Amino acid sequence: MNESRKVINTNSLEFEREPVPKTHLKGWKGFLGMYAGEHAAGTEFVIGPLFLTTGVSAFDLIVGLLFGNFLAVLSWRFLTAEIAVKNRLTLYYQLEKICGKNLVIFYNLANGILFCFLAGAMITVSATAVGIPFDMEMPKLTDTIPNSPLFVFIVVGVGTLIAIIAARGYNSVAKASNWMAPFIVLAFLAAGIVALGQLGVHSFSDFWNIWGSGSDPFPGQIKYTFWHVVIWSWFCNAAMHIGMSDLSVLRYARRPSVGWTTAAGMYIGHYMAWIAAALLYAVYLNTPEAQSFLDNGTAPPVAPGPLAHNAIGIFGIVAVIIAGWTTANPTIYRAGLAFQAIIPKASTFWVTIIAGILATIAGLFPAFAMKLLDFVAVYGFILAPVGAIIVFEHFFAGKIGLIKNYAEQVGTSFNWIVLIAWLLSVGLFYLLSISQGIFLSFLTLPAWITCGLVFLLLSKNFQSKQKKS
Repeated sequence: MNESRKVINTNSLEFEREPVPKTHLKGWKGFLGMYAGEHAAGTEFVIGPLFLTTGVSAFDLIVGLLFGNFLAVLSWRFLTAEIAVKNRLTLYYQLEKICGKNLVIFYNLANGILFCFLAGAMITVSATAVGIPFDMEMPKLTDTIPNSPLFVFIVVGVGTLIAIIAARGYNSVAKASNWMAPFIVLAFLAAGIVALGQLGVHSFSDFWNIWGSGSDPFPGQIKYTFWHVVIWSWFCNAAMHIGMSDLSVLRYARRPSVGWTTAAGMYIGHYMAWIAAALLYAVYLNTPEAQSFLDNGTAPPVAPGPLAHNAIGIFGIVAVIIAGWTTANPTIYRAGLAFQAIIPKASTFWVTIIAGILATIAGLFPAFAMKLLDFVAVYGFILAPVGAIIVFEHFFAGKIGLIKNYAEQVGTSFNWIVLIAWLLSVGLFYLLSISQGIFLSFLTLPAWITCGLVFLLLSKNFQSKQKKS
């Protein structure tokens, strides 16, 4: 669930405002490696253990993840890849054609802020590994503010370093991230195997019994069922697939079938890595320290650094630091680009530094990492409906007689219809979630569909009136 990819083009031309030419199209091999590497990252060290805190059962987790991740692959293949190969434009330029340049600013602002929060969570993850030699008190599941001066010092140090690297050397870091991806995948696999030994697993039934029929959720957590796992795993990357962010990547694909390569990310990262990380937490839950938390009615902490260190020693500490860094660094860079689109005269260096400062401040608040399941749900919920605008226009505009790329065709910089559809769908279903206590990920698809339908209906009505006048 990582934002670590750079557009797969390795040349200096990014084709930001034109379709990718045939001479720069790529085959499936490059995408396979990219997706496999980017989805085994710092977030996985947190998400896996958090599933255990929800009291999920073996069937709900293992089968639910199989099904949910497959739905995500289908979304990439039949929505994102189809549109990307047809138009070969970045998300931002495609949106600009439909919405207008000024409206894209709102999207960039939301995107940039959410990127900073995600990067902040990964700074917290790396800090849990850096803090081990200093005997740092680890953040608890219920912590929202810094729990010690040492935690603040380490987070600021890690965040500052990551921000400077992001601002000064993204290309070299992107290459380093690609080289480090196999190391991180190996770390997850090794940690999972060691954890199985520590748990005394000798058969599939032993493995199944780790989760068994489930349990009550930990204090402060909600109970996850089969459908919670399916829908959350489908939409944890909603901004990327149904939200169309990966148009920027898949526009380089020779054929839409390249979309199937996303399965490498889903089943190496969002399956193997999540389960491996959950096993690390299962080992910790058997310790006297964890039992003391449970006996006191509080949830044991989810600290990736100590969990990995307990399984594979120094190798685990290094893996957590690198995984957090390779996720946070390009995420800060992307946030900087989003902010630069709002302030085009600002230098890339300084907007990235500003993004790094915001991410570091977010990293000081453990809630972003400890509530990562909730945050990722919000992230996808907010951004996914924007992708519905592109999808519904692509598949239905011609059938109902709408002008495609309306903002470009009529020369407007702000298509109010898009903003109304986006805010109405997000606001309506978020209020429904809050008032009725509905799991937010359950409402991502309804919000997405509503946004697309409202966009079509309002556009049809408005354009019909224009024709008559």
